[in-house]
Amino acid sequence: MYLAKLTVHNSQWRENDQQNQRKNANLLWSSSTWILALLPPDSIEQLLARTQAIAGLTLAELAGQLEVKLPVDLKRDKGTVGQLIEAALGACAGSKAEPDFPHLGVELKTLPIDRYGKPLESTYVCVAPLTGTVLEQFAESWVCRKLQRVLWVPIFAEREIPLAERIIGNGFLWQPSVMQYQALQQDWEELMEQISLGGLDQIRGANGKYLQLRPKAANSKALTTGIGSQGEAVQTLPRGFYLKTSFTSAVLAAQFNLA
Repeated sequence: MYLAKLTVHNSQWRENDQQNQRKNANLLWSSSTWILALLPPDSIEQLLARTQAIAGLTLAELAGQLEVKLPVDLKRDKGTVGQLIEAALGACAGSKAEPDFPHLGVELKTLPIDRYGKPLESTYVCVAPLTGTVLEQFAESWVCRKLQRVLWVPIFAEREIPLAERIIGNGFLWQPSVMQYQALQQDWEELMEQISLGGLDQIRGANGKYLQLRPKAANSKALTTGIGSQGEAVQTLPRGFYLKTSFTSAVLAAQFNLA
């Protein structure tokens, strides 16, 4: 029942997008190969039409339309699912400090879920600045800009389901309520205060009600500059901001009336 709410069956792209897919496409680099990708959507309506067109497809079906071979799993290609959805929808920001669809002010987030519509993992938002943060305000932060308006795309992705058979759910636009905004702001301000005061090593995943700070690096040798306990410059692992599953679970429950 939960899966039915989150997904619909679509055997093909909407007719208009299908006819113009190649005409309105460019090539994007995705880890080890070039993939076919639509140009950015002109409007929110076109973005939502593309989102609806891929709902119900398996990742293998979408990969076939984009002419890219899926890896067997995500051990070495963790960003594959996000890159596929970005290509299908025409996201263009890449890793820049702006939403994935900057001209529309929309950030794209894929969200792996189980059969009950529960998120399977926390959601990466952006890299956390570890220096020069004293005067930064939440409204000007990368976190705030990324979460002003989000296109959530659930992916039915329980661990035992092969990557190729995982199903794309019904995407939807979301904006934080006043209460959600205030809670995220409070978490961000408390975490940033600890960073600026040299308390980076004291921050744990349990800190923050909805927003948490975690290491974000390919390996232990990928170091960056942070602030030590005495205010000195130190080498440390990069950190990233993540939304906790309790937050994204509430977002899904509200959207799809899940118990």
